[in-house]
Amino acid sequence: MAAFRRPGNRVDDRAAEVQVRGDMLPLLVLPFPAIDPVAVSIGPLAIRWYALAYIVGLLGGWFYARRLARRTEYWTGIRQPSETDIDDLIMWVALGVVLGGRFGYVLFYNFDAYLSRPSEIFAVWRGGMSFHGGFLGSILAIVLFSRSRRLHPLAMLDLAAVVTPIGLFFGRVANFINGELWGRPAPDFPYAFVFPDAGPLPRHPSQLYEAFTEGLVLFVIMAIAVRRFGFRRPGLLGGIFVLGYAVARILCEFFREPDPQLGFLFGASIDALGGGITMGMLLSIPMALVGALFIWLASRGMTRPRAGEAAEPSSA
Repeated sequence: MAAFRRPGNRVDDRAAEVQVRGDMLPLLVLPFPAIDPVAVSIGPLAIRWYALAYIVGLLGGWFYARRLARRTEYWTGIRQPSETDIDDLIMWVALGVVLGGRFGYVLFYNFDAYLSRPSEIFAVWRGGMSFHGGFLGSILAIVLFSRSRRLHPLAMLDLAAVVTPIGLFFGRVANFINGELWGRPAPDFPYAFVFPDAGPLPRHPSQLYEAFTEGLVLFVIMAIAVRRFGFRRPGLLGGIFVLGYAVARILCEFFREPDPQLGFLFGASIDALGGGITMGMLLSIPMALVGALFIWLASRGMTRPRAGEAAEPSSA
């Protein structure tokens, strides 16, 4: 929407500078796949790939979480959730992700534009979701749910951390299919794409980089961690996930074009950072610190439940 983008920002200026190298563009640039953004259409009902990614991510996480909840050996000394708990939790998490993701985008990425047109805040069908906002929203939902069922909040956050990479993978693939959140100009990269709405320059497919690192790689790391530690050290798996995501996101931000309404923060001439600091980097730094803190606390046994709080399964 033109009303939500300011012309003449630093990203546009930087792209213009790269344009002068147009005569040096590689002959073999990968064509962007012509995939209809609508995945399924039945009469007036249209389901887009991004919505389908949310659905598949939530259902995949729900199925995997149910399997983990049945593994009694993973919950030694911790109140074990029932499968009914997991079934109910998925609705809380879905609500937290959607509301947190939307309001996070409004606050972190486009506050001034939405402040001038507050009715657009609720137009979620027009796009605009923030992972960091969805992350905070899901944490709040899980903590509130855990307290209502007398489950250990950190252990339940650990469970969510193990399954979250499933949704991240499908979400980033959907970003690529939609041709959004593209990468920075890469005129000399042989596997760059020319995205339909990103001008003539070939760009990094940074969405696929994020799908690989935040999705596949982090999924494998979390699967290994849960087999090794289970949920016996509340906060440990959550800390591993948060730290791992933050590192992956910061690395991928070096290849991802900043949001046009923000551009690079604190200037765009930091050569060591390939252009400058982005909002994604800035929001990921405290995540990395919090993740490292919880790994340290859990490793020292400081997050274990007190005597008499844990052991029997939930009866909800």
